[in-house]
Amino acid sequence: MIRTWARGGARAGTARARRALVFVLPGLWVLGVVTWELYHPAGGQPLQLLAAAPAIACAGTGRRQCVLLGGVCALLALVPVGPAGPGADPGARVMTCGAILVVIAASYLTAGRRLRLVRELERTREVAAAAQRVLLRPLPPRIDGVVPAADHLSASEGAVVGGDLYEVVGTRYGVRAVIGDVRGHGLAALGTVAAMLGSFREAVHDEPELAAVLRRLERAHQRHLRERGAGEQPAGGAVGPLAEEFVTLLLVQIAPDGAVTALNCGHPWPYRIDCGAVAEVAPAEPMPPLGLFPLPERLSAVRCGRLEPGAGLFLHTDGAFDARDAAGEFFPLAQQLRSSVAAAATPGGPAPSAVVGGVREALLRHAGGRLPDDVALVMLRHDGVRLPEPVAGSAIARLPR
Repeated sequence: MIRTWARGGARAGTARARRALVFVLPGLWVLGVVTWELYHPAGGQPLQLLAAAPAIACAGTGRRQCVLLGGVCALLALVPVGPAGPGADPGARVMTCGAILVVIAASYLTAGRRLRLVRELERTREVAAAAQRVLLRPLPPRIDGVVPAADHLSASEGAVVGGDLYEVVGTRYGVRAVIGDVRGHGLAALGTVAAMLGSFREAVHDEPELAAVLRRLERAHQRHLRERGAGEQPAGGAVGPLAEEFVTLLLVQIAPDGAVTALNCGHPWPYRIDCGAVAEVAPAEPMPPLGLFPLPERLSAVRCGRLEPGAGLFLHTDGAFDARDAAGEFFPLAQQLRSSVAAAATPGGPAPSAVVGGVREALLRHAGGRLPDDVALVMLRHDGVRLPEPVAGSAIARLPR
């Protein structure tokens, strides 16, 4: 924790120093030009470089006030110092003054346009953040007897959402979770993500069997492709590239007694975390991804053992172990997960938020901040503590689940 604060303080100090340098850079430029002319007189020719001061202020800060301040400093530097001061040639001073005024006007207009673009970018980011909150809703601190934590990283620069999805919902049948990876990444995959999450959030409350939830997701995916194909290719429907759209999905159910069942469609199996030990859960061969082939007629959820209080599951998408460093080495997910679990140990088991945060930071360091694919990380820790049910007949109890 102390090292984290120290790194944060160092980054903040560096940022403040960088901002201070940007603010004083036009003044330093003017001072350097005037000093050069004083010690190496050249008939005022170096003073023509003063016209760059407003442009430097515009490029450095983008603020109109700084542009005007840099222009004023440049104009004041043209005032002769003594009978033979810098810029003694009146004609050179007039031409330089005109050039400075032109650059001030151009930089002032450019700064205004930049300010409008920055405001539009901020509004776009607010919309993107709102879309992320709707699609990938923040998880509550506790869902029945499970403590969840999740995070998402987009491979698209500047995007906060992408082609990976996750959700954790408490139902009468237990805590149900989904994690998936839509073919492709970034903003182009948002439509499929929205279709999958919308169907999951409805089906988990209606269907007593996990297999029925998966079939609902398959129908939602097919319907989404038909509607998208009709919009993009009205005559042909979902043909061409749309026929190859698929989604890898992992459905997990944690019963109140800790029993875990799952259905896997081409997705990586989760890791089981128990008493500090980390081991991959691979009870069966996954089915093909959703959309490549129809689901089998008979679907049976796979039993994945039982979670004792303090034990948990770590779910992830394939972008976590596909990330490479500068040398081309893949991210050692299992090794880093063990380190994060050890660092996040508590008397009641590892803290899910700390485990997810540790893996996230290590992944970004390994990949140098540039990910080849979207990444979703989810941890579910079973603590065996369920919130009391509402009293029968109360207003809360009458609400539909």
